[in-house]
Amino acid sequence: MTDANDKQRLFDLVFGHMATQAVATAARLKLVDTIGDGELTSTELAATLGTDAAVTTQLCRALAALGILAEVKSGQFGVTGTGALLRTDRPDSLYPFARVFTDPAVQATWRELDTAVRTGESTFDTVTGKPFIQHVMGDPDLSTFFPAALRQSGAQTAEVLPGSYDFAAVGTVADIGGGAGAVLAAILAAHPHLRGILFDAGPALAPAAAVLAAAGVSDRCTVVPGDIGAGAPPGADLYLAKNVIHYADDERAGAVLGAIRQAIPPHGRLLIVDPALPETVDGSLPGSMYLSDLHMRLIGGGRGRTQAEFESLCVRGGFAVTKVSLLPPPAAFALIEAVPADSRD
Repeated sequence: MTDANDKQRLFDLVFGHMATQAVATAARLKLVDTIGDGELTSTELAATLGTDAAVTTQLCRALAALGILAEVKSGQFGVTGTGALLRTDRPDSLYPFARVFTDPAVQATWRELDTAVRTGESTFDTVTGKPFIQHVMGDPDLSTFFPAALRQSGAQTAEVLPGSYDFAAVGTVADIGGGAGAVLAAILAAHPHLRGILFDAGPALAPAAAVLAAAGVSDRCTVVPGDIGAGAPPGADLYLAKNVIHYADDERAGAVLGAIRQAIPPHGRLLIVDPALPETVDGSLPGSMYLSDLHMRLIGGGRGRTQAEFESLCVRGGFAVTKVSLLPPPAAFALIEAVPADSRD
């Protein structure tokens, strides 16, 4: 006999795309910003937003059922703690994250998941006619939201990484693919003896000056533009690669590791900060980590890896893994430390 909970679970999963579109619509309308700290009736909300009152009421009730809004009395709505994360005026806002992941092109790419399963290829280029980054850079909204979403996703790591790794014996950290530099800035701020090198493509580095200045570490950090797959700056003791290998297929990942191997001194260390998947789905990671794994494949060929797969990549790149540990919650990342293979004791 069918278990009622199992049936409801499947219903919830099938209806999941509808929930995504309800949240996406709320984000595009800036519905949460409009309600703010108070309460509005759906009729008042519709008048402010210029939307249909009846459908706005239905949307608000759906959002209340999903925990984004609360219907405090019939037809009158306030914002929940979860919904408040969609406000654009919060420093911890997840609004950019929501806009990127609910972008119509991204959603269309997911509708081609069966194609990716059959062919093993990413689908974003096929759906849009251009690579993901080109699509982002060509969209005025996404070109703002995507860097902000990356900074937000790196915020948890920036908070816990400086105290979760022993930087005492390190003089200079090179952050490879470090983007705006939030993680490196946090490391330098927590460890005043360190110097930093921030290395990434020119456009990705655009916000770096402001980020480093805000952290008070500009005088201890050099910003170097370049292709992370073609080279790496010399002069560091520790080469940090956070969320870089995860976004790369094996060929690109090998190129990045090879570039670091050419630059790293014999005493140097490599620190990969990435999700490390367990050998089996054992409940130790949230389901979103596995969906993110698929997402990387669909938009550009990246994927999650197990510890054994990271070790294999490192070996092919000329490194030997010496230690694997986990960052404390809420960051669901592993710290994979490696040294040049020919310098291992």
